[in-house]
Amino acid sequence: MNQPATRRTLLATGAATLAVCCVGCGTDGDGSSAAASTSPGESASASGTSDSGTSDSGDGGEALGSVSEIPEGGGKIFAAQKVVVTQPEKGEYKAFSAICTHQGCTLDKVANGTVDCSCHGSRFRISDGSVAQGPATQPLAAKEIMVHGNTVHLG
Repeated sequence: MNQPATRRTLLATGAATLAVCCVGCGTDGDGSSAAASTSPGESASASGTSDSGTSDSGDGGEALGSVSEIPEGGGKIFAAQKVVVTQPEKGEYKAFSAICTHQGCTLDKVANGTVDCSCHGSRFRISDGSVAQGPATQPLAAKEIMVHGNTVHLG
């Protein structure tokens, strides 16, 4: 015989269903910082794909571009790969996620020592991805890159 569902049974079933549905909906947002600095020809630490979508044959990951594209004291956003590569000091290259930690907008500008988000005004330091101006409260996640010769590669 079927017994009518009790309120407790319905609540327990609903909570279990909600828990299963929510698995995987969160973000990774650990704020870890593992970017490394390098000199041309050395390895460093970023994830993504190249603007052209092409792969490099042997020196690690896909080529993002030439080190000449990354200005000293600035950087370049590779929007397709969702990564920003910076050069805080001559020959020192770092990479971070190009996704703002405030509400997930893609960062769109590198100027005056920061990587900026035009959605709500957050700014992040090119040297370590830390918050220079909110509303964001979490730093950019570091990404792994390698510099081989004059080319920046995803790690």
